[in-house]
Amino acid sequence: MVSFFIIALIFFFSVILHECAHGWVAYRLGDPTAKEHGRLTLNPIKHVDFLGTIILPLMLVVIGSPVILGWAKPVPVNFARLRNPKRDMMLVGLSGPMTNIFLAIILSIILKSNIFPVAISVLQMGILVNLVLAIFNLIPIPPLDGSRFVMGLLPARYAYFYAKLERYGIVIVFLLLYFGVLSRLVWPIVVQLARYLGVQA
Repeated sequence: MVSFFIIALIFFFSVILHECAHGWVAYRLGDPTAKEHGRLTLNPIKHVDFLGTIILPLMLVVIGSPVILGWAKPVPVNFARLRNPKRDMMLVGLSGPMTNIFLAIILSIILKSNIFPVAISVLQMGILVNLVLAIFNLIPIPPLDGSRFVMGLLPARYAYFYAKLERYGIVIVFLLLYFGVLSRLVWPIVVQLARYLGVQA
């Protein structure tokens, strides 16, 4: 139970930082939508998504899934307001996963420095949680962040049809979760990256 609450807390604040990164990068690239909606904040209440932040992670813990997935309420981004929409859309999309990877690296540095020996397991869980969030969100299924990168690479007419998949995106994600595809896809990559950061998953 203690481990569950620690993982939940780490996950919660990791997804908040993930979403704030999207909004901050978009703001720096010309789109103030997130700021206008009061979403450039670390206030957790502003970012909670009932399904993605609470129900899905809890369900995965209960069924004993090796991968805990989820999301916060997406920060609003108006790609049309970006200075270079096609390029900047890719940067905004990548900013969330890159934030999680950066957090994992910082936690790894703290872990290896042995500054907090009593918190070794917490640091290790923090690294794993952030790596899972990063890799999961890089999957190119709209509306996951990886799809923003792919969309920026595609010619306009193909990007238009690809973007239409977004209405089915959550259903596709749940089906892949149900059949264990995401666990088999995400977890091996997480394990390999974790080894580089000094964590045996």
